[in-house]
Amino acid sequence: MLTPGQILRLLYIQRILIRNGLDEIVFSLNLFRRVRFIQYLLPWNWMQKSRSPRGERIRKVLEELGPIYIKFGQLLSTRRDMLPDDIASELSKLQDHVPAFSGDIAKQIVEKSFGMELNQVFKDFDLSPLASASIAQVHTAKLNDGRDMIVKVVRPGIEKTIRRDLGIMKIIAEMAESYSGDFYKLQPTGVVKEFEKTLIDELDLMREAANASQLRRNFSDSDLLYVPKVEWEYTRHNVMVMERIDGIPVYDFEGLREANIDFKWLAEAGVEIFFTQVFRDSYFHADMHPGNIFVRPKKNGEQPKVMVVDFGIMSSLSEFDKRYLAENFLAFLNKDYQKVAELHVQSGWVPAGTRVDEFESAIRAVCEPLFDRPIKDISIGKLLLRLFQTAERFNMMIMPQLLLLQKTLVNIEGLGRELYPDLNLWKTARPHLERWVTDRTGIRGLIKGTRENIPYWIDRLPELPTGMLDLLERIREGRFKFEWKQDELENLRKEIRAGNRRTILAIIGATLMIGCFILLGFNNPILGLSDTTFITWILGAAGTVILYLSYIR
Repeated sequence: MLTPGQILRLLYIQRILIRNGLDEIVFSLNLFRRVRFIQYLLPWNWMQKSRSPRGERIRKVLEELGPIYIKFGQLLSTRRDMLPDDIASELSKLQDHVPAFSGDIAKQIVEKSFGMELNQVFKDFDLSPLASASIAQVHTAKLNDGRDMIVKVVRPGIEKTIRRDLGIMKIIAEMAESYSGDFYKLQPTGVVKEFEKTLIDELDLMREAANASQLRRNFSDSDLLYVPKVEWEYTRHNVMVMERIDGIPVYDFEGLREANIDFKWLAEAGVEIFFTQVFRDSYFHADMHPGNIFVRPKKNGEQPKVMVVDFGIMSSLSEFDKRYLAENFLAFLNKDYQKVAELHVQSGWVPAGTRVDEFESAIRAVCEPLFDRPIKDISIGKLLLRLFQTAERFNMMIMPQLLLLQKTLVNIEGLGRELYPDLNLWKTARPHLERWVTDRTGIRGLIKGTRENIPYWIDRLPELPTGMLDLLERIREGRFKFEWKQDELENLRKEIRAGNRRTILAIIGATLMIGCFILLGFNNPILGLSDTTFITWILGAAGTVILYLSYIR
C-alpha cells in the first residue's frame, strides 16, 4: 500500500523521467496498462524529438534523483550479466558527487557519539570536510598526542532517506516483475534486496572499521600494500577515526612521475595485490577504483607502497569460488573449452542435464574472438564477463561475490593498463592461479591437508582405544547392528546378520594399525615420548590381534 509520501515521491520521479524522455517506462508497467493511451495524449509526446542514447538518459535520471539512486546505478553497473552493454557502460560513469553538510553538524554528531567535548579528544578538528559522499563525509583532525587522523561521519538523517527510497524501489521492482517475463528474468526485487543490504552495511562504520583491520592484518608484512590503522577507542557506529595517510592519488600521473614512481612496477603491484587478496586470503577490497588508491613514494629508505582507503564494500570467496576462478582461468589460457564446460557441469554450476558439447560450443563462440590478439591485450575482466553471460544462458546463477570480483578486476585491469599499456595481466596473474591449484591438489595438497588435520587426529587419539574396545564388546555380545537406507544394500545387511563379521574385524584391525603407523611416523610435540610409545603399543597390538582373528574365523 502506497503512503502519501511515496505517492509524492513517485510523482517526482515521473516528472524527471518525462524530462529525460523515459516516461514510456512508467506507462509500460502492468499497473498502468489500462490507461496506457494517456501517454499519447500528453503534449510532450506529440512531436518526435531527437534523443540521446537510452543509457545516457538513464544515467541522467539517476543523477537527478540523488545520491541513493546514484549508488543504485553504480551497483547496477556491476550486473553486466543482466544489463545490455550500452546501459552498463553508461552507468559505470556515475560519480558520487554530493554536497557536504555543515561542519558544525559533524562536530555535534562526533561529540554526541563520544559523550565528551571535541577538544577532549582532538587537538584540532577541521570543520571543512576533506571529502563528501552519499553516506558519510570525511574531516581531518589531530589527536591530542599529535597524530594526524581522518574522521568519517555518517550523514544525519540518511537512514530515513534510504528507507524511503528503498521502499519506492521495491514497489517499482515488484511492478516491473509483474509486467513482463523479461523483467522477471532480471530479478529486480533481488537486485534491490542486494542493494539494501549493501547500503545498510555501509551505514555501520564499526563494520567498515572491522573490514579495514582485517585487511591490515592480512598485509601486515607486505612490501606492496599499506592499510591505515583504525583507532578503535574513538570509533562508533556513526563515527570512525583512522590514521591519515600521506600519498599521491593514483590518478595523478604527473605527481607520480615527479615522485619517480615506476609505472610498470605500480601496475604489476596492483594486480599482484588483488590476486593475493583473492587467492591467498579469500577476502578482497571490492571498491578499488582510482579515488580509493594512493601511492606512497620512497621514504626513509623504504620502497614505495600502494595505500587504499574506504573499506565499506568488501567481499570474500569460498574454496568453491576460488576453484571456479583458478581452474577456469587456466583452462581458458590453454584454450581448453571442453574442460571449462566439464568443470561447470560436474560441479553443478549449470544443471546436470546440460550437454557438455553444446556448452563447450557456446563458450568457444564467445571467447575465441578474444584470443585472436596478443595475450597481453586480452582482458581477464571481459573474459570473466563473457563466461558469466554464456553460463547464464544455460541457467547458471551467478553469485554476488563473483560479480563484485569481476567489477573490481575490471577496475584494476583498466587502471593497470592506463599506467602501463604493455601490462601483461595474464603473465602477472598466472603464478597466483597455478600456485593456488598446486597447493590444493597433488602431493603438496595432501601434505598440507594432513598437516592441518593432525591436531584434530591427535585430539581424538585418546578416545580411540576406548571406542574400539566398546565396539569389540558390542560385536562379541551381538549388540552391533547396521541400518541401511538403500535397497541395494539389503543383501549385504543380511550377510552381516548371518554371522559374517570377518570384514568388520579386518576393517577395525586395519584402522588400529594405521593409527599405529601415524604415531610411529610423527614426532608428537604435544604428547610425551612415553605417552606416544604406550598408545603406539596398544594400537599395534590390538590391530595385530584383531587382524589375526579376522583370518582364522
